[in-house]
Amino acid sequence: IGDTVQILEKCDGERVVFFCLFFFYILCFIFQGIFPSNYIHLKNACVKNKGQFEMVIPTEDSVITEMTSTLRDWGTMWKQLYVRNEGDLFHRLWHIMNEILDLRRQVLVGHLTHDRMKDVKRHITARLDWGNEQLGLDLVPRKEYAMVDPEEISITELYRLVCDCSTQYICYEISCCSFVHLTSSTQAFHHTDLDCCLCPFCVFKRQFHGLCIKYIFCLAGRMGAGEKKNACNVQYRRPFGCAVLSLAVSLQLLHGDLEQIRREYTSRFTHGVSITRKLGFSNIIMPGEMRNDLYITVERGEFEKGGKSVARNVEVTMHVVDSSGQILKDFISFGSGEPPASEYHSFVLYHNNGPRWSELLKLPIPVDKFRGAHIRCEFRHCSTKEKGEKKLFGFSFMPLMQENGRTLPDGTHELIVHKCEENTNLQDSGRYLKLPFSKGIFLGNNSQAIKTTKESFWITSFLCSTKLTQNGDMLDLLKWRTHPDKIAGCLSKLKEIDGSEIVKFLQDTLDTLFGILDENSQKYGSKVFDCLVHIINLLQDSKFHHFKPVMDTYIESHFAGALAYRDLIKVLKWHIDRVTEVELHEHIQEVLKAQEYIFKYIVQSRRLFSIATGGQNEEEFRCCIQELLMSVRFFLSQESKGASALSQLQAVFLSSFPSVYSELLKLFDVREVANLVHDALGSLPTVMHGDESLQAVKLQSIGKTVESHLYTNPDSRYILLPVVLHHLHMHLQEQKDLIMCARILSNIFCLIKKNSSEKSVLEEIDVIVNSLLDILLRTILEITSRPQPSGSAMRLQFQDGEFVSCLLSLLRQMTDRHYQQHMTSSFPSKDFLLQIFTVFRILIRPEMFPKDWTVMRLVIWDSYFFLAVIFINQLCLQLEMFTPSKKKKFVFIFILGEHKLHFIPALIGPFLEVTLIPQPDLRNVMIPIFHDMMDWEQRRSGNFKQVEAKLIDKLDSLMSEGKGDETYRELFNSIIPLFGPYPSLLKKIERETWRESGVSLIATVTRLMERLLDYRDCMKMGEVDGKKIGCTVSLLNFYKTELNKEEMYIRYIHKLYDLHLKAQNFTEAAYTLLLYDELLEWSDRPLREFLTYPMQTEWQRKECLHLTIIQNFDRGKCWENGIILCRKIAEQYESYYDYRNLSKMRMMEASLYDKIMDQQRLEPEFFRVGFYGKKFPFFLRNKEFVCRGHDYERLEAFQQRMLNEFPHAIAMQHANQPDETIFQAEAQYLQIYAVTPIPENQEVLQRDGIPNNIKSFYKVNHIWRFRYDRPFHKGTKDKENEFKSLWVERTTLILVQSLPGISRWFEVEKREVVEMSPLENAIEVLENKNQQLRTLISQCQTRQMQNINPLTMCLNGVIDAAVNGGVARYQEAFFIKEYILNHPEDGEKITRLRELMLEQAQILEFGLAVHEKVVPQDMRPLHKKLVDQFFVMKSSLGIPVVNHFVFHYSYNSPLSYPAVNRYSSSSLSSQASAEVSNITGQSESSDEVFNMQVHVFVILQTE
Repeated sequence: IGDTVQILEKCDGERVVFFCLFFFYILCFIFQGIFPSNYIHLKNACVKNKGQFEMVIPTEDSVITEMTSTLRDWGTMWKQLYVRNEGDLFHRLWHIMNEILDLRRQVLVGHLTHDRMKDVKRHITARLDWGNEQLGLDLVPRKEYAMVDPEEISITELYRLVCDCSTQYICYEISCCSFVHLTSSTQAFHHTDLDCCLCPFCVFKRQFHGLCIKYIFCLAGRMGAGEKKNACNVQYRRPFGCAVLSLAVSLQLLHGDLEQIRREYTSRFTHGVSITRKLGFSNIIMPGEMRNDLYITVERGEFEKGGKSVARNVEVTMHVVDSSGQILKDFISFGSGEPPASEYHSFVLYHNNGPRWSELLKLPIPVDKFRGAHIRCEFRHCSTKEKGEKKLFGFSFMPLMQENGRTLPDGTHELIVHKCEENTNLQDSGRYLKLPFSKGIFLGNNSQAIKTTKESFWITSFLCSTKLTQNGDMLDLLKWRTHPDKIAGCLSKLKEIDGSEIVKFLQDTLDTLFGILDENSQKYGSKVFDCLVHIINLLQDSKFHHFKPVMDTYIESHFAGALAYRDLIKVLKWHIDRVTEVELHEHIQEVLKAQEYIFKYIVQSRRLFSIATGGQNEEEFRCCIQELLMSVRFFLSQESKGASALSQLQAVFLSSFPSVYSELLKLFDVREVANLVHDALGSLPTVMHGDESLQAVKLQSIGKTVESHLYTNPDSRYILLPVVLHHLHMHLQEQKDLIMCARILSNIFCLIKKNSSEKSVLEEIDVIVNSLLDILLRTILEITSRPQPSGSAMRLQFQDGEFVSCLLSLLRQMTDRHYQQHMTSSFPSKDFLLQIFTVFRILIRPEMFPKDWTVMRLVIWDSYFFLAVIFINQLCLQLEMFTPSKKKKFVFIFILGEHKLHFIPALIGPFLEVTLIPQPDLRNVMIPIFHDMMDWEQRRSGNFKQVEAKLIDKLDSLMSEGKGDETYRELFNSIIPLFGPYPSLLKKIERETWRESGVSLIATVTRLMERLLDYRDCMKMGEVDGKKIGCTVSLLNFYKTELNKEEMYIRYIHKLYDLHLKAQNFTEAAYTLLLYDELLEWSDRPLREFLTYPMQTEWQRKECLHLTIIQNFDRGKCWENGIILCRKIAEQYESYYDYRNLSKMRMMEASLYDKIMDQQRLEPEFFRVGFYGKKFPFFLRNKEFVCRGHDYERLEAFQQRMLNEFPHAIAMQHANQPDETIFQAEAQYLQIYAVTPIPENQEVLQRDGIPNNIKSFYKVNHIWRFRYDRPFHKGTKDKENEFKSLWVERTTLILVQSLPGISRWFEVEKREVVEMSPLENAIEVLENKNQQLRTLISQCQTRQMQNINPLTMCLNGVIDAAVNGGVARYQEAFFIKEYILNHPEDGEKITRLRELMLEQAQILEFGLAVHEKVVPQDMRPLHKKLVDQFFVMKSSLGIPVVNHFVFHYSYNSPLSYPAVNRYSSSSLSSQASAEVSNITGQSESSDEVFNMQVHVFVILQTE
């Protein structure tokens, strides 16, 4: 479904017959078609290469075609993600596919606007690239969102597109913003209130990788009267509340001026969009743009009480008044989108004589109304009484322009508050304008005294005007006609004027300069030129760089100096002719920086003159330009040694010279301009030992020339090409500025069309081949032979790849004639062939390009095969044309014979890579080659050591790169049977061990292959799991035990170490690194740089390893092992008298001891895991392991984790050993159950007085043996007492290595199964329970136990079970006469059981005494119940009850428990509890209690 087919015939209007273009055969029936016609969708298409290999290309949008094919590929791979359990990528890809399908529907509908279509295509291609990268598919080069055909564009352009496509972009989701309603305790602030409130705001912006976070502080107000119930009719604004809203805003940047944006984005302006201008000037002020905005901030005021007992409620009213005293209407703006107003009312602060408003207003006053206008602010007290009057008590004013034409300066102004109580006094503005308005500024000759007043009013002004200025010098220059005597001074002061003021009036300033030049060029020509240079260089500043378009527009549309070119050429030539005068260098440098715009003015002036005069004086103008460029050539030809002022001037000129080409093309023919440029660039000195910065600038100028419009023209390109190639050749020969050289070469080849037969193109290729082919080959060889960082693969940098693409482009354009000419030239053909084949040998390496750059690899192989065909087809290599003797001699060269030894082992790796190609025929061809290599190696050395070593190293390298398939593991096994069927091969064997050693080698390689393939498959999984670690351990051990390859063994040690660190298995990581540490000695033998280790001595590396291992043991809480290593390295420090480090190591050792005593360690659980079935990896198949669980991990959690790692496995629900059927099943079976560790160091665990913190380590560390008990009944089961027939099958598992170790699991090496009789089982149960009781009682005595609940629960469990028949069942089962007579061999065991029962009673009695002392009050009833039950237990055991106890204690041995001599029926006395209290409270030191022995003598009294 979805394949493209061609319709051959339609039958009866219902069915159609197809010719399938992919399989090249006809599917048809004689009378009837094969598909219903209503299931067929017809598409417009074009056919290429008609015939057998024709291609059908749909005429639809190429993005649609790519989407369709890509989604098909993804569909298959998407299902495989589910099978491989890659859920995250599976769901993400599913969402992306749905999104692409939705975008595809939008494109197919065809109703999108042009802008929206571009947007959609951009989103589509971004998602296609993301999916291809995630799935490991090839990179798709695109141009304007469409796939490019590598055959249709130059290789250099293709390389650039591939590099651009490989750049990763981060996409940010657009956050939506919503309005928030503020509520108070009394009423909601609904959206309808927005019409009645003022919301000035300030914005603080913080940039986070393209996402703009804005915090908007809103000041909300409301209309209404005071808080009194009787509301008045007069309304005024009052503060109501304040809110902070965090917004995530995404902005789209639209390019162009406002009118252009309106045209291109019409839909965006149909929903009441408000145009908000920047507060101040924008980056670019276009000519003709009019703006005259005055921003006023009402800051604050200081007012008197005015005879009242409380402060006033002040409201400010602002008006804009013109020169005639009339209020200007609608010239006050409160914000973007708000209607203009004629007056402004501030909000009112209740009873505040020092209010702060900080409200911003915009006054868009026209220029014609600005002169004579002023701002008037009236101050009124707002009463809260019933009438609600607003009483005027003063006013302030401020004129907007001074008498000399300057506007009010920006900044904060303190205005005088004039007393005024009548509104009529303000109607005649002429009366108060004579008064002073500010404290510090007076109008004209006004000499009225300012009355002392404490009242002031502050406002801040900021003018944004394109026609008004606050600078007097600028104003004088713009009005030069009014004062012609000041022209010279104004021109001199122009350089002192602030740049922002100049660019604001750029058009007016330029008009002024050229007006002065037209007026008197003889007198002011030089000064006008200097001012023009100053303005042009001002625009080079990054601050004013955006004003260049303003000057460009001025030159094109507003400039009118038709005679200016004469003076500009004359003054420019005057400066260039004086470059040798040192005192003028600084000024000439400024002139040369401005040459681009000087030429623009010259050309535009000449064009205006030609239009006005009909082209008069054309020859004169050409002569002037020729003379100017002659001066330039002389200037450029000057040589200077090292960095000098002259070389700096040359560099400045060359940096901007290419920008002049486009201007000259407006007046001259393209060939004329090309010749002028050729002569100028050709005059540059050819020495390369001069100023390096000048050489770099010179090459940059060449690069700009190649990128210019002048070079794209074929006529001019052929003129410029020789001089460009000349400079390139010099730089490549010196291996300087290679990045720029690569860029220039790439641009050159981008302009040459592939397979073009045009004469001009062929001539260009001739020039390039003769000039650059040899040096280009040498450059690439030099680049690829650079030393690479240790451990990193050879990879081309961007500029290196550009050289390669240029070479491929050149080879593609070269014809047979070019090759023949080059081979017969003075350059030796042997060297040429050797170089070019060496280059291709390097380039076809897989690591030279990223893995997804398939398109570039195909281009390289295409060129390589093309070159090989040319080589093979040479006449000198055609054997049929040779004489018999020559043919015999020539053929002998290719018959290697004994020379094969020279290719062993060098060609083993390449031949092995060929076998990786999954083609059976190709692999079968390669097998005899390996036989031959083994045969010749056996002949020479008598063994296969070289072949074996090379095979193993190469196999490991190839498998690590993910190569090989499932059938590959049997490849070498297929070699073994070949020894029999080929007796001729056996005849060549000179030694009798050939067959045995050969079979042994192949068997070893096959086993390695199995492990490597398992390792490769495991490494494909995303997260670290036990399977990865287990596979690495298996491979590591194989290299050590079977292959004895130390270097590979060490490499995999570190791979395993990294896996453990990633999984936070710090203890296992330490044990892993310890393997490498054990291979080293404390010697001064130098070691080479290896992996991440620098070059150092063996002692230093072992020291570094020790410290790292100790750190990991510390992090894994395996402090005892860390202490051992601390002691070892401390001995080394001591032997070298390195007391500083010895001190640090002893302190580290001490800290580890502290951690043992102070920090808590969890005891992990251990689990036995069996992997059964053929579907498991080789290193797990039909084997059983014991695994060390994670912290807090119980059996259920561990079992679920294993099932997650092996999702296809079936969990076995029993612990019996599986049969052979399970072993051979084509499935996966997991058998999991918990096992108990058997500690090796029993002495530490059985000694009393050792803290549990220490014992806990030995319980679960250095464990080789584990136990699993399976209870079963033998014989008849007694329902009344199951203990009589309860046997235990005890399975002991012995591991190959102890846990913990280099892995969390190890294979079971040996298993031992024994059966324990019911009596033996009872003895063991009692021993374990007694030991547990002793431990808990000891912890309680030594105050190690913070909570006595464990002791309480244990006492309750033992006593309650005994009362309910627990221990009594043992009496019934084993102490009866019948059992003793039937089992005489168990006499000692019965005695032992009786002793353990009596011992348990003694321990319980002592434990209850200890418990009575420490039990809290709320658990007293439980304790009393335990005491009573203990009496019942003693009675059931037949033990007499004692009357009282006397305890004696000493401190000379570890803690032991009291021995009872005789029993009586009396209860536990309070005296016994008191004695125990004395023991437990004897000392605050736990160590003293630790070493205390208690002797209890029981004095019996019979009743």
